[in-house]
Formats: sequence, C-alpha cells, structure tokens
Amino acid sequence: MAGEHYFSADPAVAHERHEIVFEALDQEFRLASASGVFSFSRLDPGTGVLLREAPFPGPDTAGPLLDLGCGYGPITAVLTRAAPAATVYAVDVNQRALELVRENADRLGAGGRVVASLPDDVPASVGFAQIWSNPPIRIGKPELHALLLRWLPRMVPGGVAWLVVAKNLGADSLQRWLGEQGFPAERHASHKGFRVLRVVKPLS
Repeated sequence: MAGEHYFSADPAVAHERHEIVFEALDQEFRLASASGVFSFSRLDPGTGVLLREAPFPGPDTAGPLLDLGCGYGPITAVLTRAAPAATVYAVDVNQRALELVRENADRLGAGGRVVASLPDDVPASVGFAQIWSNPPIRIGKPELHALLLRWLPRMVPGGVAWLVVAKNLGADSLQRWLGEQGFPAERHASHKGFRVLRVVKPLS
C-alpha cells in the first residue's frame, strides 16, 4: 500500500473504484475513491479525527483554503460545504487523486470553487487563510519538514493551519519543531491516538 500508492504521480495499480460514506457538518457525504490513492477504501481515521475536532471555517470565510495532500478529497468536500464563499485548493502529487477530487467536487455542485492541482501549479501569488492537512508522515521527516516549510509560509498573516498527526508517529516532536520554525503550534485536541495541531502564522 505504501510507496507506490499515494506517493506516486501516476499509480500503476489497477483502478478499483470505491464509494466512501461519512458524516460531517450533520450531513452525509458520498465520495468516489479508487485504488492507488491514500486510504482509498475508507475515511482515514486521522482525517476523521480532524473533521470531528477542528472548527470549520465559517460560511462567510472568503479563503482561499488549502487541503494539502488531499487524496480523493474528503477534507476538500467538507470545506466546500462549510465555506460556500471560499475557493478551495486541493493539492496532491497523485494525478488519480486529483481526478477524483474534481469528480467529487462536481458531485457536490462545487466544481467551480475547487482547484485540484499539482504542487507546482498553484500560483505563487495565492495566500491561504487556512490550511487543512492530514500530512503524509510516512514520507520521512526531512521530506515532511520540507513540505510544511513550503506551504505554511503561504498562509496570510494570522492564518491558521489545522494538522492531524498520530501521537506514535511524532505529533509532539512535530509540534515543538513547528514552534522552532516560527510557527507557534498548540495541541487543539487529542483523540484516538491522534493530535490535532493548531498552527498560526504570526502577524509580523
């Protein structure tokens, strides 16, 4: 499941379709998924904790918002419903995942507000009000740190990132490291072995 799947730009594994059903915002979501993307057969437990524990942006939030490492798009889907005025950038290296995000956005009638994009295709001029992510911890610490240092600075001043990380995969050490990089992080919630971190970009 690991390397070839969601870390691959163009997965070679057979395209086996699935439908993922979950609840958020007191609504039921039914999303298309497929083999070759992260947690293709179910809502990932960490993503589930993030969607239960982190406060959603309000309906007047203008964004833009970023779903970093979007997979087939469960976080993107919920953000489009929570913040119907916002554009949501869904970023992943996996082309199959991006195709599924577009399909699911169309299912929800939000295709015009979702930009499913490879990392290098996001315009440098875009600054994010919020970043939401179940980051790919298993890519390794150096790669994870590089990923976060690429995207966290793109928040607008005062912007907030919501990250979910398993405690046994280094959530607490990551929290400390984020603070050392100038992004104060606090533990917003802890549930089922996961930490939800609130990371703030200072105003100056």
